[in-house]
Amino acid sequence: MLRFLTSGESHGQALMAILDGMPAGLKVTEEDINVELSRRQVGYGRGQRMQIEKDRVQIISGLRHGRTIASPIGLMINNRDWENWQNKEIAPVTAPRPGHADLAGALKYGFSDIRDVLERASARETAARVAVGAICKELLAEFQIAVFSRTVQIGQVKDASVWELTGKEWQLIENSSVRCLSKKAEGEMIKLIDHAKKAGDTLGGVLEIVAVGVPAGLGSYTQWDLKLCSCLAQSLMSIQAIKAVEIGLGTKVGELPGSRVHDAINYDKKGFGRSSNHAGGIEGGMSNGENIVLRITMKPIATLLKPLSSVDIRSKKHVKATVERSDVCAVPAVGVIAENAVAFELARALQGKLGGDSLTEMKRNFHGYMEQIKRF
Repeated sequence: MLRFLTSGESHGQALMAILDGMPAGLKVTEEDINVELSRRQVGYGRGQRMQIEKDRVQIISGLRHGRTIASPIGLMINNRDWENWQNKEIAPVTAPRPGHADLAGALKYGFSDIRDVLERASARETAARVAVGAICKELLAEFQIAVFSRTVQIGQVKDASVWELTGKEWQLIENSSVRCLSKKAEGEMIKLIDHAKKAGDTLGGVLEIVAVGVPAGLGSYTQWDLKLCSCLAQSLMSIQAIKAVEIGLGTKVGELPGSRVHDAINYDKKGFGRSSNHAGGIEGGMSNGENIVLRITMKPIATLLKPLSSVDIRSKKHVKATVERSDVCAVPAVGVIAENAVAFELARALQGKLGGDSLTEMKRNFHGYMEQIKRF
């Protein structure tokens, strides 16, 4: 079974990850991972840190001659800013930021310096998760499964309501500084981010993630922790600042009658299909063969240049919250992080369904399973 751990602090020497359970025989290169790491660092509204760090991964174990050998894959991403902090006198942080892990973390672990919390709670940790997801994307690609994302909304500005997963539209999204489809919406989002920056404020938004090519039957209805929807929701909710996850129609299902929610089943020479995809590709905790469609909502970043009121954890006096170097809006980057979080869960579910210690064995099982579905 695929699993991973990450370690490292925001201004520590490096971020690290160990990905265990990857089948043998998968071709992986550092450049494949670096592409995803670069995508994570772009986006209008990012802060100064992204100008310092140029994330590059080093694969330190688990590969031989460029292919996985079934042993744990060790990944390391050096923090370039670490050297700048080595000889710097760091004042203790004692004014927790509302909306951040600062106060709850200090209370939990008994820290008198909140930096012990924020160094690990920082979203910088997601770079390691993206590195893991990049490898999982390579595995999924062997089975013609791909994961995409776009920005749906920043603040009150919304992108086009629908999008087609064509090469042209995907390139427009990738070329957009806010990763949305509509050029008009892009311009309005940029103005909104600029306004928030001048006001010392921050912005959140909504992102959509779509996985295509996912076969029916990933996940299970037999146990709560095997349901694909619960695994995906947990993974996405674990991304810093995510406050909501929706699948398919999401919260709209509470407003509509069943006749307008459930997807009618049809059958043709290609097999079973649906006339719509309101379920977002998941029914009963399992993929149903349609595209998996997810939406996540990100809250505004907790670090404000014009900070809210807080209380000093040492003196107990009312103060302004700490101001750390941060982004104004990280919504575009979170789409990339979410893609890779979804890729890991789909790769894990795929391996759980197919088994196999090698890519060759997984493919053999996959072709047999797809033939079974075709003949059903």
